[in-house]
Amino acid sequence: MTWELALEIFLDALKDSAIAFAFVFLVHVLISFFDTQIATFLTKRRKTGVIFGSLFGLIPQCGTSVLGADLYVKKYISLGTLVAIFLSCSDEAFIAILTSGSSKTIMILPLIGLKFAIGVLVGIVIDLIYRKQELVEDNVDVEEHECHIHHHENTKVHKHFVHPLIHSLQILAYIFVINLTIGFIIGFVGEENFINFMLSSKYLSPLYCSIIGLIPNCASSLLITELYLDGALPFGALLAGLLVNSGLGMMLLLKNRKTAKNVLLIIGICFAVALVSGYLTCLIIGF
Repeated sequence: MTWELALEIFLDALKDSAIAFAFVFLVHVLISFFDTQIATFLTKRRKTGVIFGSLFGLIPQCGTSVLGADLYVKKYISLGTLVAIFLSCSDEAFIAILTSGSSKTIMILPLIGLKFAIGVLVGIVIDLIYRKQELVEDNVDVEEHECHIHHHENTKVHKHFVHPLIHSLQILAYIFVINLTIGFIIGFVGEENFINFMLSSKYLSPLYCSIIGLIPNCASSLLITELYLDGALPFGALLAGLLVNSGLGMMLLLKNRKTAKNVLLIIGICFAVALVSGYLTCLIIGF
């Protein structure tokens, strides 16, 4: 690996992390003004929370999965809503497709529709199974949460700027380390080797893409997208890879002790859904 490549990987990791930081910080500042209302809104709409979650996940930004994981840690959303967000998000894949100028750009419409529908369906099923998932249960809990905040944050500046900034900087540091690590791994192994691996058998391409999609970095979603646009992958493989590509949100859950135990379950659900959806799509429209 050359110094030029190492510098490029470093700068790419810094840029991706900075974009995610800006998104997460902005949303956290907004949430600081409406945290009680958000908690109340989500609590009263538990049955439809997966719909809002799946819609939110469609935002083409890696910060969506991070913010979704953060809201789950704070018990604002259910497990089903979190999985809906993870299944519907795709980092910058949508942007890559829209700006490609390829004849396949039109396929972004069924891609978005399928990811949204799958996210909602799977999220509903999960919430039906895990009804005892811990959430902010009522307005009393929300009020207690608000009192706790004001007890420690005596000024509006602290609540609406300092606290979101500190929290977002902590997430930034974690995201940067992960981005940098994954970037160096891909740089060391070589992107061409990834491509050859995924092209070795078209009938295994949904499986390959599901595995590659587990890499918590936007490079994996962009790689899968570029291979599809170049005609090297079927649409079903693209769908599989992007369904399981939940970005850095999964890593944030792993970092938190309270949610680390659920990470394997969530990964298993997303991987199984991605694999089944990918192969079904390939069988319907062909490899």
